[in-house]
Amino acid sequence: MDGSAQSDSPYSAIYAVVSQIPPGRVCTYGRVAALAGLPGQARLVGYALHALLHHSVVPWWRVINRAGRISNVYAADEQRARLQAEGVVVDDNYLIDLARFLWEGDEA
Repeated sequence: MDGSAQSDSPYSAIYAVVSQIPPGRVCTYGRVAALAGLPGQARLVGYALHALLHHSVVPWWRVINRAGRISNVYAADEQRARLQAEGVVVDDNYLIDLARFLWEGDEA
């Protein structure tokens, strides 16, 4: 995993979950936290993704907030472009239809 955290850290568990989100799908910070064994730690997911190295292969752009909105103030336009390139529809308000694009981690 690319990142500044040690392999046994919560960040590694978060990166492992995020790496499973398929192209063309999104997951929420809270769901990533729960799947990583860190329920209630959505904010920690945000910190972990922010800590990734610029060249990371972890698909950080597939993680959005629970309202279905891109909330990454540092790279919102890049995140939107990456999602759209994968076929995710992102509207002018940076909203994504969770009913259509949400990945909950229970798919094969």
